[in-house]
Amino acid sequence: MKARIGKAQAAFITLGRFWKARDISLKTKLRIFNSNVKSVLLYGFEAWNASTTCTKRIQVFINRCLRRILRIKWTDKISNESLWERTRQIPAGDEIGRRRWRWIGHTLRKPCGSITKNVLDWNPQGKRSRGRPRGTWRRVTDNDVKDSGHKWNHVKRVAQDRERWRGFVDGLYPAPR
Repeated sequence: MKARIGKAQAAFITLGRFWKARDISLKTKLRIFNSNVKSVLLYGFEAWNASTTCTKRIQVFINRCLRRILRIKWTDKISNESLWERTRQIPAGDEIGRRRWRWIGHTLRKPCGSITKNVLDWNPQGKRSRGRPRGTWRRVTDNDVKDSGHKWNHVKRVAQDRERWRGFVDGLYPAPR
């Protein structure tokens, strides 16, 4: 995660002159931020076992960048919610959840011989090592399905139809305004 934040920070710093330019609209700056910085930051994150601390650290980085784009000084008091509203951004946790659900749908639509699809149904045999079980992508996915209030069979059926799946994901995580 540190490497991802470092790469995104490098991308943000590279565009430093662009953020300071007064003749470029905020809408354009935010589109550049989402495409060049946020995409680097969240690349492959849907397949990670993301903890809440990881999500919070990513949110802190995004907020810091947005405040710099809007030229908000640290002495100015502005809530994160009003920052997100002004920039039309959604919280990082919601965006990560949305990406994870989209990836689950993509994986469930793959052919039966696909390794990534087989991982979802795989049950490893043998003796488990001591201590707390490691968090895996499969466990995170199972928890996501359980938290959504649906069963795996229902999720697998809905995922086969892309339009229904988009509606399903939009119901869980509404699209940004």
